[in-house]
Amino acid sequence: MSELTLTVIKLGFLAVLWLLILSVTSAMRADLFGVRPPKQPKPQREAREAAKQNRQPRGAKGTPTRAFLVEGPDTGKSVPLDGTPVTFGRGADCTVPLADEYVSTQHARLRFHDGQWFVEDLGSTNGTYVGNQRLTRSTPVTARSRFRLGKTVVELRK
Repeated sequence: MSELTLTVIKLGFLAVLWLLILSVTSAMRADLFGVRPPKQPKPQREAREAAKQNRQPRGAKGTPTRAFLVEGPDTGKSVPLDGTPVTFGRGADCTVPLADEYVSTQHARLRFHDGQWFVEDLGSTNGTYVGNQRLTRSTPVTARSRFRLGKTVVELRK
């Protein structure tokens, strides 16, 4: 083989090796720091109006008013459900930051829409479960419903 062919093969091998290193580094970074869910840009005025329309009326029959952590490292914590979205995860920017090592940085979100609460997974590694069913889309939850994030179980109550 000519010297030029060997040099091209060496450079090609080096390029493939660097691509492998960069992909492993990217995967490790995503695992350590989490992947942020894509943000949906909305003007502030529209966001406020949408929140007002989706706001839960006080004392509405059958709708939960608090989310309690009933199992896991953060047992005993609770958060009021006032119509604004509630995010769960290890990240400091979450509404309910969790100490569970099996929970992603941005794990799940509770949101109020059309008079009902919905839980949705935010692309977490270990998934969000209602009963034994892993969530693949937004799922409605009611009072006394439970959902699991890692080792943490959240129950909605009136």
